[in-house]
Amino acid sequence: WHEAPRRVKRAWVIPPISVSENHKRIPHLLVQIKSDKQQPGGVIYSIKGPGVDEEPLGIFSIDKFSGKVFLNAMLDREENDRYRLRAFALDLGGVTLEDPTDLEIIVVDQNDNRPLFRQDVFTGRVVEGAEPGTCVMTVDATDADDPDTDNAALRYSILDQGAAGMFSINATTGEICTARPGLDRETMGVYNLTVQAADMSGDGLTTTAMAVIYLEDINDNPPEFTKEEFSMEVDEQAAGVDVGKVFVHDKDLAGSPSWLAKFTILEGDPEGAFAIRTDPHTNDGVLSVVKVGTGQPGDTGVATVRVRVRDVNEAPVFRENPRRISVLEGTPPGTPITTYTASDPDTHQIQTLTRPRRPLAPAAPTDPSALSPAEPPLSATGTLSIEILEVNDHAPQLQPPAGVLCGRPGRGGTLLLGATDDDRPPHGAPFHFQLSPQHPQLARNWSIARFNGEVAELPDGPYSLPLLLRDSGTPPREQQQLLNVSVCHCGRDGTCLDGTLAAATAGAGITLGALIIILGGLLQRSRDDMRDNVLNYDEQGGGEEDQDAYDINQLRHPELFSLRGKPPLRRPGPFALRPPRPAADGDPPSLQGLEAADSDPSVPPYDTALIYDYEGSGSVASPLSSIVSSLTDEDQDYDYLSEWGPRFRRLADLYGH
Repeated sequence: WHEAPRRVKRAWVIPPISVSENHKRIPHLLVQIKSDKQQPGGVIYSIKGPGVDEEPLGIFSIDKFSGKVFLNAMLDREENDRYRLRAFALDLGGVTLEDPTDLEIIVVDQNDNRPLFRQDVFTGRVVEGAEPGTCVMTVDATDADDPDTDNAALRYSILDQGAAGMFSINATTGEICTARPGLDRETMGVYNLTVQAADMSGDGLTTTAMAVIYLEDINDNPPEFTKEEFSMEVDEQAAGVDVGKVFVHDKDLAGSPSWLAKFTILEGDPEGAFAIRTDPHTNDGVLSVVKVGTGQPGDTGVATVRVRVRDVNEAPVFRENPRRISVLEGTPPGTPITTYTASDPDTHQIQTLTRPRRPLAPAAPTDPSALSPAEPPLSATGTLSIEILEVNDHAPQLQPPAGVLCGRPGRGGTLLLGATDDDRPPHGAPFHFQLSPQHPQLARNWSIARFNGEVAELPDGPYSLPLLLRDSGTPPREQQQLLNVSVCHCGRDGTCLDGTLAAATAGAGITLGALIIILGGLLQRSRDDMRDNVLNYDEQGGGEEDQDAYDINQLRHPELFSLRGKPPLRRPGPFALRPPRPAADGDPPSLQGLEAADSDPSVPPYDTALIYDYEGSGSVASPLSSIVSSLTDEDQDYDYLSEWGPRFRRLADLYGH
């Protein structure tokens, strides 16, 4: 047997149902569903889903016996553009006859929404003078309708912008650009445009907004003076003061850099006495009396400013200030030294200058003054610098005034001479030394030379030598002074022997008569022959037969004693005092005796002077007083003898004061 073919089960299918939003006939039949498995007792239909038993409730309903689906409320596509429901078919006993199937209800859009601009006022900026086609801004709008339909197809337009028509708008994008040249901020600074958006490609619903366009300023206008000539006045000699203002007008934006004026003085002020600056608040030019630099002008306006200078009293002026002059020291009082004058710059007024009667300050520089007779009187002060020039008004002074010579050849024999001068250079050093021309006989025993040359032996003892000192001033000053020299007996090392130092020092600075008394006092203390054995010191001849004299050279140390027994002031000069060289016959007999006395250990101590024996006859030497016959005891001060100990007490009593 063959199995009979089975019937394929066919599912019931409900096509989508479209319904227009905002449908006003309510209730409205949407569709009738039907199952092909109807039973004798009938079929029960039902639907479920959003709009039925889910929010929003009650929008859709179905007749459970006929299967008719009804719309019970107006639909809004902008809220829900479609509904998906489930449909059921049951028998009377509640048994499912068909599998549940989908029921989709599509809401068809209607142009029920106007376009909306994103803002009510759009703002844009463009510089004045912009070229056509310069885009300024974009306006845009939205539409809630179905974007796939013309209900949301928007188009833009400018409804109103004034008569000029300076701007245009892209209908699709809403971009606003310049349409014509000639944008001038000074003519029209702000443009207010009314723009529109319309759906249905411009034929549907519309909406409007404002587009405000500001023109930005550029420097396209020069400043202009309010008049061609300004007049002002200022006092002469005024400085740092404002004279007046000049007024300008600039069409550019007030307060902007294009509006702010810069003033320049073009001519009429060659010395730069005036300056002009800008008042930043009013844009006026402020003219002042002060020297400043000027810049290069750009776009300019030109006006003439006439400034009348009022005459005022001005202080006198010293043309040479300070003034420096010089005058020689010692100039007698009342000697004219200079003329220091002042002048008054007030040339248009008759002025007489007076000088206050008061003495100048005693120290230079001084400050003379001049007084103007105008009311109120003004004064000026000048500086007069007076330099006192040095003149040669002081003669040099011998330093030191006394010294010691070692009178043996090759062992000293020179005395360095120095001098001081109260004058300043060039009226002081170098100094010139010479033996006094008033005493030519000194040249037989003494000479003054510079450091070179040879020396010869000179008899021991004190010598008072008049010297003539001269400085290097112009004209030179010279003065005769006395040099006390003690010639001592030399030791082997070229220094004075201790025994002769004191005796030589004792004779320094006294006359030849005092020297004889000193030697006489020393002879009385000796136990030898008391004959008069004073040797001649001028080397004028022989006759010195006694060679037993005591070497008193040890009594004086030049580095320890001065004329008064104090340390001497050492100021070596460029000259040396020395005795002349003897004859070539060899040492005189007296030196041989002195050498023997120095070598004899049996002689008295060094502080005891040896006695000179008989001098002998036939000496051609002149007396001691012939060395310096012009000098007297009145020229000497012997108070220092009291400082030399008990051996010189008698001498101090005779010659001291």
